[in-house]
Amino acid sequence: MASVSVQEDDFDIGEEIQKLRNGRTDVGAVVTFTGTVRDVGGTLQSMTLEHYPGMTEAELERISLEAEQRWPLQGSRVIHRYGTLEPGDNIVLVVTLSKHRHAAFDAAMFLMDFLKSNAPFWKKEQTGETASWVDARETDETALKRWQD
Repeated sequence: MASVSVQEDDFDIGEEIQKLRNGRTDVGAVVTFTGTVRDVGGTLQSMTLEHYPGMTEAELERISLEAEQRWPLQGSRVIHRYGTLEPGDNIVLVVTLSKHRHAAFDAAMFLMDFLKSNAPFWKKEQTGETASWVDARETDETALKRWQD
C-alpha cells in the first residue's frame, strides 16, 4: 500500500491522489501535505537537494510502512524531489488514505515530521553569490519526539 518516489520531476497532486485512490469508494479521508520552496528573506535564488539513491528510497519506504502499521491506512504516497529548485517549486508530497480522518491526519503528520528531521536529504540554499548548507532545526527534532515510543 505504501508508495514512495524520489524524483527530479515535479508532481501533479490531483493525479497522485487519483492514482492512490484507484476508484475506491470506501475511503473516508484523504489528507495531503505539499511542501514548497519558500523564500523567507526575499533573497533565495534556489535550493539544491541531494540524496543517496537507493538508501533514501529504502528509508522512505521503511517509515511509510511504519505509518501503515501504526494507523489503519488504506494507502499512502510520499514523493520527495531532488535537484535544483526555485522559490515556489514543490519539494514534497505526502498523501494518506483512511476510513477516518484522525488516522489520515496523524499518519501524514508522522510522515512529515520524519521527513523534516530524519530523511537522508541535504539542502543547500543559494542567495546571491553565497551558497550554504541548511542545518536541521531543533523544532523539527522536537516534533519527531512525540511519535517515539
